[in-house]
Amino acid sequence: MSSTVYTGTSRADRPTSFHLQDIDIPKGREEDWRFTPIERIATLLSDELSGQAPQVQAQAPEYVSVSNTKGPGVGDIAAPSDRAAVVSWNSAKQFVRCTVPANTVVEEIIRLDIQGTHDTPSAQHVYVEVGACSSATVELVHTGEATLNQTVEIDVHDGAQLTLVSTQEWDANAIHASNHRIRVGKDSKITHGIVSLGGDVVRICTDVFFSGEGADVNLLGAYFTEAGQHQEHRLFVAHTTPHCVSRVAYKGALRGQDAHSVWVGDVLIGADAFGTDTYELNRNLLLSLGPKADSVPNLEIKNGEILGAGHASTTGRFDDEQLFYLQARGIDPETARRLVVHGFFAEVLAQIGVSQIRERLMEVIDRELESGEQL
Repeated sequence: MSSTVYTGTSRADRPTSFHLQDIDIPKGREEDWRFTPIERIATLLSDELSGQAPQVQAQAPEYVSVSNTKGPGVGDIAAPSDRAAVVSWNSAKQFVRCTVPANTVVEEIIRLDIQGTHDTPSAQHVYVEVGACSSATVELVHTGEATLNQTVEIDVHDGAQLTLVSTQEWDANAIHASNHRIRVGKDSKITHGIVSLGGDVVRICTDVFFSGEGADVNLLGAYFTEAGQHQEHRLFVAHTTPHCVSRVAYKGALRGQDAHSVWVGDVLIGADAFGTDTYELNRNLLLSLGPKADSVPNLEIKNGEILGAGHASTTGRFDDEQLFYLQARGIDPETARRLVVHGFFAEVLAQIGVSQIRERLMEVIDRELESGEQL
């Protein structure tokens, strides 16, 4: 049986399944795939990925385990909703589990260094669970050479707080598809950051589900798309529980011929999600001739008793007033442009709230700015 041809209008009605036969290989005309270069990511969409997953090294290893079995809780959040995600689910032989017990405050950053060493297509499953009334910060750092199809499940229990940041700092030829499926419990809070800087094709889909009232979700993103790169970020926030809050803020800078970024933000406010407060924002800064940025915010509202719902999307060149202000104070044009881009990213990265992560990422972005063609 095949059920992948989606003809409806609701994002929530798109098919989901754990079974490969239910979700066909896309041809590029499907809504979820119309911006994606299928031919460049096709190796991650076949029935089976047999390569060895990237190596994983953990800081704060007492909270992390790596095995070849799924373990409890895996798959409880939601079924995959596209071909890449269902392939990852069925092909993964490596399961990376990060568990913070209930009533535990983890002061140090739990960092997972995911290091690719080859380009053979592989699958990986990461499961992050934060117990009730606990708090933690988790960083996933992707580097090296890889062709990786990845599942990241994130379960934030009642009253818990989690900051999770995934950075894509791959080598130039890497291909990475990932589906982050997040469940947030009653009165819990998650700050979820995606920072994409490297790779040839990076496609990350983030799905958020609420399981209790009073949950607070902050989805942040930053991407620097260079010549020839394709970086795609898709989000689905399913407000089906009353009195929850979500904020989305993604910013991207593009430089060079055929640099292509895609941002799609889908927010559903269900019929019973009274008192919802949601807003999503995407801004793109074009640093040269040749890039293309596609930005598609969507709101689907099924009840009228909400606190707020809105979205905004802008794409443009440098702010001439900012450049004039800096140059009027003796700063040369090239340095002025770099300062504007630095400030553009700093605003969203500051919201992560973890100084060590923010400072490291700004250093990586500064190196990106110093390389390549002039701004």
